[in-house]
Amino acid sequence: MCKAKPARGKGYTAGASCITSILMNDIETRVNLDTGEFCTSVGKYYLQAILPGRKNHLLPIEGVKLSSSRNNMYPLGLLDTNLEFPHPAGSVRMITELVVMDNCTSQHIILGND
Repeated sequence: MCKAKPARGKGYTAGASCITSILMNDIETRVNLDTGEFCTSVGKYYLQAILPGRKNHLLPIEGVKLSSSRNNMYPLGLLDTNLEFPHPAGSVRMITELVVMDNCTSQHIILGND
């Protein structure tokens, strides 16, 4: 069961983390809300853990240079996916592209400002 955002006036109970649970293609997963991130991304190992076999259905990506904390990141391709942010007052649904990274070790999706 996904944990929803706290009710209005109870946001202080959520703690200081920007990691929350969402649904990706109807599968519960964790996402880090990172406004400093250029694009929404996921590591290949986490993608394999939550959606086995999806790595074989990536769209090509070319000419992109990405870095994180001064380290080069190596994109493998793009994955079209459905994201749903559950909330008691009404869920937010969106279709987005995830950049699948070869050398990303995060155990969550990183939701960027794209």
